[in-house]
Amino acid sequence: MAGGGKLSARQKMINLMYLVFIAMMAMNMSKEVLSAFGLMEAKFSDSNVVTTDMNEKLLANLETKAEEKPAEFALAANKAKEISTASESFYKYIESLKADLLAKGQYKVDETGKLPFEAMDKTDILDEAWFTGDRLTKKGQEVMAKIQDYKTKIKEIIGDDVKYTKAIENFEKRFSTDAVPNKDGKKIDWLDYHFKGFPAIASYTKLTAMQNDVKVTEANMFNVFLGNTLDEAVSLKNYQAIVIADKSAFFAGEKFQGKVVLGKYANVTPTGLSIGGQSVDLEKAIDSTGAARLDFNVGSVGEQNIEGTFTFLEDGKPLEIPIKGNYVVVPRPNSATISADKMNVVYRGVVNPMTISFAGVPDNKVSASGAGLKKGSGMGKYTMVPTSGREVTINVTATLDDGSRVSDKAVFRIKDIPKPTGKINGQSEGKLPRNNVEIGKVQSVLEDFDFDLPLTVTSFKIKVPGQPSVTCQGNRLNGTAKGALRKAKRGAAVQIFDIKARSNGPIIKPATPVVIELSN
Repeated sequence: MAGGGKLSARQKMINLMYLVFIAMMAMNMSKEVLSAFGLMEAKFSDSNVVTTDMNEKLLANLETKAEEKPAEFALAANKAKEISTASESFYKYIESLKADLLAKGQYKVDETGKLPFEAMDKTDILDEAWFTGDRLTKKGQEVMAKIQDYKTKIKEIIGDDVKYTKAIENFEKRFSTDAVPNKDGKKIDWLDYHFKGFPAIASYTKLTAMQNDVKVTEANMFNVFLGNTLDEAVSLKNYQAIVIADKSAFFAGEKFQGKVVLGKYANVTPTGLSIGGQSVDLEKAIDSTGAARLDFNVGSVGEQNIEGTFTFLEDGKPLEIPIKGNYVVVPRPNSATISADKMNVVYRGVVNPMTISFAGVPDNKVSASGAGLKKGSGMGKYTMVPTSGREVTINVTATLDDGSRVSDKAVFRIKDIPKPTGKINGQSEGKLPRNNVEIGKVQSVLEDFDFDLPLTVTSFKIKVPGQPSVTCQGNRLNGTAKGALRKAKRGAAVQIFDIKARSNGPIIKPATPVVIELSN
């Protein structure tokens, strides 16, 4: 939910919907809670009607402005029409999903148009339509494809004009389909997280909320187009004077060197420039891009401010733009910064990313060495692949601007890759139906391990009480193992052990055993 600050009415509605869902889980699907979800759905539905009417008026306003001022609004009006068409198509698709849900649940609206909220408690309608095991059905894949297609169309219509960057960022957040971490921190696919296992009224409400997101997208984009965007792009009043230093920090006693520019490089001739109350000679300071070069002695060690004014002529009148910036003066370095990007140790057999730098020294004047250390791409980026031993030493040398050299070193511990955890159907213990065990996939998982190191199970053994152990190749039960499993009684503890796996690099230890109690 949203954090501090004043919330919009829509955000409050969304927050309330999720609070209602939490209450629903606690109250074991009470009729009152189902009805509360229905009331939320009705509010979203009413909001969609109001927003649709507002959007039609905004679009009509844009079309009128395009006729009156085609140079300023013709392109924006065309974009608005395309967004309206794409949004209407996606809105109708969501409406078809809602209609399918009602049809499959045999839910009928009454004579007033009200849904049977308290009866819409089924959780298997979308579960069966959109999901199969841990994968999506063709319908589920279609839903995700439609969302992505809508996102792609909107971004293609908007284009890469910097004026619309914020609008696109908000749109991306509104329709994000990134995996969502559950309460245990495990990432769940977006569709699974938001729709799997929910009662019908909750899913129906979420679909109506998604339609509301479509309407809000239209409203936001139309308002952006109507917001005098041409004036904002051209008027100097909307630029900021930015101080750009040649480097981010300076040694005590050095001269500050940098430039002042207007937001983006614009060849606009200024009429005056002052820094710290002192006028600057424009003939010497201004270069061909319109940027003003600065050259003065830096202050003492610490953060220093730059203040002044940049003066331009606009509409025949002087326009003063405040200059505000800062820079940091640091003492000359005598120690290096050496850090592992993901941990304070390095792991044997894997590529450990590292960042190595010397404060205030350019990357091309820093060199580092150590067993298994290689230079990577990017500023200060290295990789370490340790092999033997329990420790590795990294030595760093830097060449300062005056030609003097300084050096430092750091020692890192070398650790072996931890023993992975054995799982079946994502569980390392607990209860599972017999069929889930029979068709389940055995996994070897490196939990709480900071590297992405996929493991592929190559073999395992399974022991059913009263039956001899069976060795299986791959990650699923073979025919012999399934036969033994079918002879087990309800409540029997089935053991899966000696789980062997391979990686794309280092040798992996056998995973911990899995103990599953048959629930049927």
